[in-house]
Amino acid sequence: MEKDPFWVFFSSRNLLTNVSKYDTLCKLCVFRQRGRFATEPKNTARIGRTGELAWLLGVLLCSLGVCFSAKSGFGVSMVVAPAYVLHRFLSPTIPWMTFGAAEYLLQGTLILLLCVAVQRFKWKYLLSFVTAVCYGFALDFWRMLFGTEVYGELWQRIIACGVGALITAFSIALYLRTYLPQQGYELVVKELTERYRFRLGRVKWLYDIGSLLVAILLMLVLFGTFSTDMVGVGTLLLTVINTPLITLSGKLLDKWFTFTPAFPRFRARFDQVCN
Repeated sequence: MEKDPFWVFFSSRNLLTNVSKYDTLCKLCVFRQRGRFATEPKNTARIGRTGELAWLLGVLLCSLGVCFSAKSGFGVSMVVAPAYVLHRFLSPTIPWMTFGAAEYLLQGTLILLLCVAVQRFKWKYLLSFVTAVCYGFALDFWRMLFGTEVYGELWQRIIACGVGALITAFSIALYLRTYLPQQGYELVVKELTERYRFRLGRVKWLYDIGSLLVAILLMLVLFGTFSTDMVGVGTLLLTVINTPLITLSGKLLDKWFTFTPAFPRFRARFDQVCN
C-alpha cells in the first residue's frame, strides 16, 4: 500500500532530514531572488555585427555634436577650434571654405606632417583623410540643415552646448569601437604614441593643449581680439567633461552591443592592407 506523502514527511524517522532539505531549498530560493545564487544563468545577449555601423554613426553624430557646439556660441572643443577660427576668417572672402572644408583640409595637413614625423606612409593614413572628408561633408550638411547662426535665446544656447557635448562624447565612444579609420586628430595621437613609445595620455594632453594654444594664437593674429564664441566657456566645459562622458558612453554601448564586423572578409582584407 502506497504511503501518504504527508505522513512520510512528518514521520519521526524522516522529519529532521526533510526539514533540513526544505530549509535549504527555501534559502536557495531567497538567494536567487536577491541575485546571490551565482549558478543562475544571466541574459547576456547583445547585438553583434555593428563594427561598420559604429563608424557610420560616429561620423554622423560627431559632426552633429560639433554643429550644436558652434551654434551655442560658447565655443567649440579645443581640437576643432583651429579649423573653426580659420573658417570664420576665410569664409567671407573664400565662400567654399566652410567649417567642414576647413576641418578636412587641416586634418590633411596634419596627416602630411605625421608622415614626415614618423618617416613612413601607410594606407590607413589616406583612409583616415577619407574619414575626415566624410565628416566634413556631414558637418556642412548639419549646418545647412540647422543654420550657422548662434541661437538667440540663452536657454537655447545652454541646451545646444549640453546636447553637443553629449553627442560628441557618444560619437567618440563609437569611433573607439570600430576597426575602420578614425579622423586625422586621433590618428596623429595614436601613431606618434606607437612610433616613439610615448605615453598615450601625455601625448593626447599635449595635443589638446597645443590645439587650444594654436586656436588662441590664430584668433589674436587674424582677428586682433579674443572671441568667446570660438573659444569660450563651452571649450573649457568640453575639456573637463569629455573624457568621463566618453567612458560612460562606452560602458552603455558595451552593455548592449558587440562591435564585431558585419563583413569579416572585408575586415581581414582591410587589416592586411592597412597594417
